[in-house]
Amino acid sequence: MTALDLAGLSAEALHAHRLRYALSALAIAVGIAAVVLMVSIGEGMRLFIIEQVSSFGTTLISVNPGKVETRGGMPGAMGGSVRKLTLDDARAMKRLPGVAGVVPVAYGTALVEYGNRGRRVFIYGVSHEAPAVWSMPVAAGRFLPELDYERGAPVAVLGPKLKRELFGDANALGETVRIGESRFRVIGLMASKGQFLGFDLDDTAYIPVGSAMRLLNRSELDEVDVRAASTDAIDPVAERLRALMIERHDGHEDVTIVTQKDAQVMVSNILGVVTTVVSGIAAISLLVGAIGILTIMWIVVRERTAEIGLVKAIGARRGQILAWYLAEAAATALAGGLGGLLAGMGGGALLAALVPGLQSHTSPLLVLGALAMAVTVGIASGVAPAMQAARLDPVQALRGE
Repeated sequence: MTALDLAGLSAEALHAHRLRYALSALAIAVGIAAVVLMVSIGEGMRLFIIEQVSSFGTTLISVNPGKVETRGGMPGAMGGSVRKLTLDDARAMKRLPGVAGVVPVAYGTALVEYGNRGRRVFIYGVSHEAPAVWSMPVAAGRFLPELDYERGAPVAVLGPKLKRELFGDANALGETVRIGESRFRVIGLMASKGQFLGFDLDDTAYIPVGSAMRLLNRSELDEVDVRAASTDAIDPVAERLRALMIERHDGHEDVTIVTQKDAQVMVSNILGVVTTVVSGIAAISLLVGAIGILTIMWIVVRERTAEIGLVKAIGARRGQILAWYLAEAAATALAGGLGGLLAGMGGGALLAALVPGLQSHTSPLLVLGALAMAVTVGIASGVAPAMQAARLDPVQALRGE
């Protein structure tokens, strides 16, 4: 029995029992489609978030208050305290070797008004170094002037969406807007940055950090963003920042320091776990498909006993019979795998088109893995029936028929 004979016999059997095999292939297709869809969406979201994080540059280091220490042996919220970040902390960070820029940040929401139009948006109190540190260019006018952090100034830079909502097509430079209870002169307009993790960076206003702290009634900073001079300096600068904060905060490590690399690894790990769990649940459908192939193959072997006996009587060896039935099982699973792969990729593309911000990415490795998984499931399910068919005695098989 040649390979061509084997292929012909398998194709003939699949055609003769096409409804049964189609149902088995459908079960495999559902499982493969679910796995491909979940993994594609997870990978797409991972790439999207990493792209968002990297859009601020690869040498950005974020320093945030948030590590809680317990004093006096009292557990829980009553015994915990968080040391805040101050403008003096930001000044000290700026003096560290390897630091190319520092942006102290205080943010909150406030009503921005011009004429009879008003819009409640995020207000970011920052320093003049924000465009360089955050990789956010100015489209028109100029950014905030270089000032002492506490001093502040009644000037503002608007995001393009906020400018459009308040001024329409009119020129906004030189005009005065009201933010909260204070007036600010518009001196610049930012280039479009789009959304970052759900926050519309185009629908915001930037004012000096000192002005923001007074406007928002803050005595501390929400974070300090530091840009390292180079990629090689990221880890040394992060360690210097950690040591500086421990020294300035009475020997306590009470801040969280996150580099862009840390953020990317954290995002990848979280989405990896979620994708694995969801894909594992979806893979249960593959078990259903495997049971379907196993059941169909058992039925087929019982119904084709005489055929098996005849083939063996004319010289087919046990290994050829085994290969024959495994080929049928593998072909069934491969057909289901191809259908499921197309359905999963199509479903991911459809969801990405319907849901804003959602992305789907199907890698070539996933395509090969899905098809290999389908064929493996099919062969594994067909082993037992195929072995039974291979062990049949031709005389007994023909007599039984």
